[in-house]
Amino acid sequence: MSAEHSTHLHTTPEKFFIEACDEGADAVLAIDRVSNEMALTGKKDVPPSAVTRPICGIMGTIRLVAGMYLIVITRKRNVGSLLGHAVWKAVDFDVISYKKTVLHLSEIQSQENKTFLSMINNVLTTDGFYFCTDYDLTHTMQRLANTSPDFQEMSLLERADQRFVWNGNLLRELAAQPELHKFALPVVHGFIVMKPCRINGKIFEWILISRRSCFRAGVRYYVRGIDSEGHAANFVETEQIVLYDETKASFVQTRGSMPFYWSQRPNLKYKPKPIISKTTSHMDGFQRHFDSQLLIYGKQTILNLVNQKGSEKPLEQAFAKMVSGMNNGMLRYIAFDFHKECSHMRWDRLQILVDSVAETQDEYGFFMVNSEGKTVAQQKGVFRSNCMDCLDRTNVIQSLLARRSLQMVIPCRLQLLACVVSWADNANACAVQYAGTGALKTDFTRTGKRTRLGLVMDGWNSMIRYYKNNFSDGFRQDSIDLFLGNFAVDESDGPTPLRVQKDWKFLTLPIIMLVAFSMCIVCLLMAGDTWTETLAYVMFWGAASAITAAIIMYNGQDFVDAPKLVHKEKID
Repeated sequence: MSAEHSTHLHTTPEKFFIEACDEGADAVLAIDRVSNEMALTGKKDVPPSAVTRPICGIMGTIRLVAGMYLIVITRKRNVGSLLGHAVWKAVDFDVISYKKTVLHLSEIQSQENKTFLSMINNVLTTDGFYFCTDYDLTHTMQRLANTSPDFQEMSLLERADQRFVWNGNLLRELAAQPELHKFALPVVHGFIVMKPCRINGKIFEWILISRRSCFRAGVRYYVRGIDSEGHAANFVETEQIVLYDETKASFVQTRGSMPFYWSQRPNLKYKPKPIISKTTSHMDGFQRHFDSQLLIYGKQTILNLVNQKGSEKPLEQAFAKMVSGMNNGMLRYIAFDFHKECSHMRWDRLQILVDSVAETQDEYGFFMVNSEGKTVAQQKGVFRSNCMDCLDRTNVIQSLLARRSLQMVIPCRLQLLACVVSWADNANACAVQYAGTGALKTDFTRTGKRTRLGLVMDGWNSMIRYYKNNFSDGFRQDSIDLFLGNFAVDESDGPTPLRVQKDWKFLTLPIIMLVAFSMCIVCLLMAGDTWTETLAYVMFWGAASAITAAIIMYNGQDFVDAPKLVHKEKID
């Protein structure tokens, strides 16, 4: 079998048969397309009449209006080898219905089922799904090194860090039957790159892995802050790995939304005003978040990069106050006004922050295993960076800290171009997944300099972000909630939240504004008998257009594409 495919899917009208990925294994997963039951069987039980196709693995199963669906990976691309284990990027998928027809659905149900299918495909076509059949991608090298022999005996699904298993909801049926775990591939979402580099004739491998959390996942303006369990929005764990002379070194950083209750719903304004909740006790969720972070990573230095003036200032003040309120010696807080410090293209001033935390970075160190397999260094803490989106400003700072860590591992002053470019690629991947466009400020990450062309590209990306955040992110948020199981399609034939109708204003007012603006242009082009008559018409239609636009902006939240699906309550 070619490396492009790992296994086979055999289909009959009654069942799906999926072979195990292990070479020479006889095990076959049988899924009954009528009863939905899953069982272990052998290759001899696959009927010769079955239609066979190569696949790369199972993503999982999900219930939609038409019934159950099987999601398989149909194409993968090799990213590289991590400690001798092939790492794959899932490139194409197929969503296959258990049912052979949708004739049992009404017209409305059929339309809703199509919408749900397009939501699943929306997530699957978002770049950045990775898996490995014989290595745990969800854990850092340090976590894997500090495990018990019992842990090593577990299946990849059992031992995976659930924060980063993006198909965890899809694998629930398989997870319930331990004998079927060999068919379950934990899939991470984020970014992985592997680059061979050469310094002074010595070759080493540089690897970057960003793991995006599936807890409180979503899109830019609809998911901010934390939930009641302390999960932060847009939380990403990024690990830089260096392999050389049979020595392994790893440096981990995290990013995540400011961990208290705040929101910033889109409302047609370019930059909606962030709102801090006045009705919720912030410290409960805040405490849960950092208790978990300190347990997993050790000491924390928070790098808050938001503006210390304007609408971002209250967020910075609230964050600082809560860290002070926790009164925990393992938690350090640093506020650095990125935009103020780097105004007028003075990006060299970022070194002020890097220098100020240099001693702390030396104390935290990095994880290292020598050529004899002995652990000679442990990373004792992490930098937790954030800005408003935890994207653009955050990525710049993380890349600078990672570069300094690399120079600690391999004492060298050379500019490692491949590593620098990959940090910019990492920025783009994280930004597309959360904000819908590539990252801003990547010209600095790539070249070490801020350029005017970079500013122009940032302006273009900002315009695309504005459109997507206001007019397509509701659908993207619904897609993620459906995929991750935050919303579950009911087995009953009842109506789904998709049937909610838009208010009359949504269609009527934009049409009135468009007609009024068009009439204003027509009156200018086709002048009346006198200039006063022309001016009167232009002023009338111009005023009608302006007043309608003002009403639309005032009611901005009614005109944006908002999520429709209701979140399922989590049970502790």
